Amino acid sequence: MNLTLIDWLIMLLYFVFVLGIGFALKRFMKTSKDFFQAGRSLPAWICGLAFISANLGAQEVIGMGASGAKYGIATSHFYWIGAIPAMIFVGVFMMPFYYGSKARSVPEFLRLRFDEKTRAYNACSFAVMTVFSSGISMYAMARLIQTLHVFDGLFIHLGLPLGWIFHFAIVLSAIIVLGYIFLGGLTSAIYNEVLQFFLIVAGFAPLVWVGLKNVGGWNGLKAALPAAYTHSWRGMTNAHTNPLGVEWFGLSMGLAFVLSFGYWCTDFLVIQTAMATDTEESARRVPLIAAIPKMLFPFLVILPGLIAIATPAITSHATAMSAGAHAGDPAAMGKGLIPAKVDPVNGKVMYDEHGQPLLDYDLAIPNMLLHYFPTGILGLGLTALLASFMSGMAGNVTAFNTVWTYDLYQSYIKKNASDAHYLKMGRWATVGGILLSMMTAYAAMGFNNIMDTLQLVFSFVNAPLFATFLLGMFWKRTTGHAAFIGLVSGTVAAIIHHGLTLPADAHPGIHGGWITVMHLYPSEMAQNFWTAIWAFSTNFVLTALLSLVTKPHPESQLVGLVYSLTPKPVEHHMAWYARPKVIAVGLIAMLIALNLIFK
Repeated sequence: MNLTLIDWLIMLLYFVFVLGIGFALKRFMKTSKDFFQAGRSLPAWICGLAFISANLGAQEVIGMGASGAKYGIATSHFYWIGAIPAMIFVGVFMMPFYYGSKARSVPEFLRLRFDEKTRAYNACSFAVMTVFSSGISMYAMARLIQTLHVFDGLFIHLGLPLGWIFHFAIVLSAIIVLGYIFLGGLTSAIYNEVLQFFLIVAGFAPLVWVGLKNVGGWNGLKAALPAAYTHSWRGMTNAHTNPLGVEWFGLSMGLAFVLSFGYWCTDFLVIQTAMATDTEESARRVPLIAAIPKMLFPFLVILPGLIAIATPAITSHATAMSAGAHAGDPAAMGKGLIPAKVDPVNGKVMYDEHGQPLLDYDLAIPNMLLHYFPTGILGLGLTALLASFMSGMAGNVTAFNTVWTYDLYQSYIKKNASDAHYLKMGRWATVGGILLSMMTAYAAMGFNNIMDTLQLVFSFVNAPLFATFLLGMFWKRTTGHAAFIGLVSGTVAAIIHHGLTLPADAHPGIHGGWITVMHLYPSEMAQNFWTAIWAFSTNFVLTALLSLVTKPHPESQLVGLVYSLTPKPVEHHMAWYARPKVIAVGLIAMLIALNLIFK
């Protein structure tokens, strides 16, 4: 990579700007509410862009590009059936419960609806999940910097081993994110997420345009790839006839229902952004505003993955050899712009259980940037990537410090301290979250697609939690004891299923099969979908059955927490185009059209 002065200036300007936001907001962080909840004072459009950007971290940009290269246009299901319906549901039905209950976090809402032990369990599991998600973003950023040789010149000049660049990049990203979250809290994270949204659009729209033109447009892309890669629904009747490796039921139940609703409706990472608005009406509009650009993002983040596979860069071993690559070169063992995966510590190519090189799909978008972008534009593209990593880390860390301070520290360690004490604890929790994220970054090395990693984590945490919320919000008979036992059982069911199953091309261990291998899935994503289905179903059935034999809360305590006992939001005073239900109908029409066009 040949970065020039203008490229470095663009990246440096971004880092100065994000830290500057933190310093500018520090003087406004006077109470814990200011730090953890942005004072509940932000407008809906700001929070709407932050709502989508909170999910637009490394897992979205790098992970979706990787999944596009690995699974094809079927990856769009993560948006068109795996996000938009759930975002509509949370805006229309669930946000009035969250905002109206005055709960400061999702675990606190569980305490209000069920009991203290359910809250504690969810707080602990969610804290672990946010640390893993933040660590994955940190890992992806370090791999990007190492792969693009950004600091090679500096390390060579200082006489340091190039293998240290990976560790240096992790520390550097940790310091920057720590700086602006420590100073400005959730408000700083939200404004930086809005900045990141516009950087992603500005950096990736030219990439898609140039890349698509290079491969001959959409028709050229279809001609260069198998039909299954360019048709989102083709082959979904059989798991073995499509790249995603999952049939229509696993896709619909696992992704479109359990994982999708489990994430968008219960994950405090995104919910806290909507709860930072100034009114309940604004909070309801936030997910709906976010759904509009979200529906179009497959063209920015998935399409580059397909283009990377189709780009005739180094398409075979023979071509690579004629280009001067040696037999062990990762590029020679790759496909298109996707090289073989290399261990970031020892520099050796990694292989699957059949002895075939693992493709490093996570490098689809970084290699696209290097292949297509000239000086200046390359700096903008890299800055857009770095911004996605930073915001992904920041969103998870702000969710972690809130849950730790409100739901664990204040509830079980120091209950009656001053507000200033909790504000201070929140800042130190930010430091702890960053350190834990650095540790988990190294655990992500064993996966060649970070989206696979994240969906696995979500199937353990969000999938069973959604069953608890679904029953709790719509069935007043659901009890606290049943919710707790069901939630724990759902997580255990996910763990057992993961331990008994394995993707077809993986070794037993971190990918599954660590108990024994009773079933092989065609892909890692298919295994994740079915893990989520087992977790959700186990929790749902057990919670429903146990609720019938345990004592529920009095109805007077459930007003505002259960749908049938809560006054419905009034929309008549709003302009027709601002009503959440009207916006929802328009989104559904757009969603149906996109699925029909790319079926």
